[in-house]
Amino acid sequence: MFRRAFWFTAGAAAGVWATTKVNRQLKKLTPESLAAQAADKAVEAGHRLKDFALDVKAGMSQREDELNDALGLHQDPDRPDNVTALPGPRRMRAIQHHKTTHQNFSYDRNEDH
Repeated sequence: MFRRAFWFTAGAAAGVWATTKVNRQLKKLTPESLAAQAADKAVEAGHRLKDFALDVKAGMSQREDELNDALGLHQDPDRPDNVTALPGPRRMRAIQHHKTTHQNFSYDRNEDH
């Protein structure tokens, strides 16, 4: 008699557990639940994308500072427009290089035919 009661109780408990488990899964698959899950994933992806963009921006700023230091480019706080300019000797070399490499160059598009 106790054996039958034990197995009856064990079967009933297993049935209740299985029914509860199935009902939870069915609730997860309702359209409202799926929409809420999709919205949560979209918000999470948006936060990750924002963090990535901020990391890229910080890295770009850091690299720009490194390149400016390496090239000797510094912002002059006395200039009103705060424009970064090449130092005098480098700027002159750049202008002279441009003049020497491009002074005798003329392009006639009909020469190619």
